[in-house]
Amino acid sequence: MAAPPRCYDGKNRCRNRCAMTLDERIEKLTERHEALTQAVDLLAAMYQQNERRLTQVLDAINRLANIAEAHDVRLDDQERHPDGPGDAA
Repeated sequence: MAAPPRCYDGKNRCRNRCAMTLDERIEKLTERHEALTQAVDLLAAMYQQNERRLTQVLDAINRLANIAEAHDVRLDDQERHPDGPGDAA
């Protein structure tokens, strides 16, 4: 009669019986692979969403910079022309 299979734990200590059969180990690895695949898919979707948001934020910053520049030009023009509408005599 054959001896029961012997397995070793992470520290190379012999145990009398294997905790899992080969089929159970393959099933567990498959589950882990599926979970990792889902995590990677989720991270990729989050990355794409963040890229879209970043693009929107940068666009808004550029628009605000254009507005600030236009206001700056208007203020400079008012400082250069002291005889503007408020200074009429």
